[in-house]
Amino acid sequence: MDSLFADRWIVVSGASSGMGRAISVELISQGARVVLMGRDPTRLAETAHLAGSVDRTELCPLDLADLGAVAPAIANLVTKLGPIYGLCHAAGLAQTLPLNATRPERIRALMDINLLAGMELCRALTRRDAALAGEGCLLWLSSVYAHVGAPGQIAYCATKGAVSAAVRAMALELAGRGIRVNVLSSGFVSTGMTNSAESRLSAEQWAQIVAKHPLGEGTVADIARAAVFLLDPRNRWVTGTDLVIDGGYTAQ
Repeated sequence: MDSLFADRWIVVSGASSGMGRAISVELISQGARVVLMGRDPTRLAETAHLAGSVDRTELCPLDLADLGAVAPAIANLVTKLGPIYGLCHAAGLAQTLPLNATRPERIRALMDINLLAGMELCRALTRRDAALAGEGCLLWLSSVYAHVGAPGQIAYCATKGAVSAAVRAMALELAGRGIRVNVLSSGFVSTGMTNSAESRLSAEQWAQIVAKHPLGEGTVADIARAAVFLLDPRNRWVTGTDLVIDGGYTAQ
């Protein structure tokens, strides 16, 4: 296949729905082989069928809240598939928590998925026996809430700000091995997670959220195309970057 990725393997967490699913499908269309990672094997299989290339995918059912299971899962994948080129950590957890409802255990639940699971994935995938020699790309999906605040989002903002900081340090540490590390911060995009939030708001409240994006509501396709750009091995000089894709939200 004449493609950007030439059959390189990329792990996509959160591949069972939303942005992770869209990114997986787009990567496969560009010639990548994709490890579909998520909790529900049935939904992962649906992603593979949507991509139209079941033979170019590997299903990896995994609950990322079980941090101790991450490294063994990656080791098993490498044994079966060989070295892995890249990662897109698209799995995420969001929860509206005003300050008076914020508790350590609730913050920890967000931190485990949004930050610590991604760190474990990166650690396992950058082992010298797991990564391709001289190249690679680790991409984290984040949010504009890494850059701006919002009422009720203290814990979520904290996890996303931590992601941006970790990516900068990781990019410097891994540059000598040719491994690039970047983050993509998205604005409002319609997904299962945001649709759940929409159901709890009035039509007026929802319209106000969308109106904060000068170019209107984004789509998962907008994010998927940007993710492919950052993962593309030809973009060898792009690292430590936080690419904001938000329809102008943070330009105001």
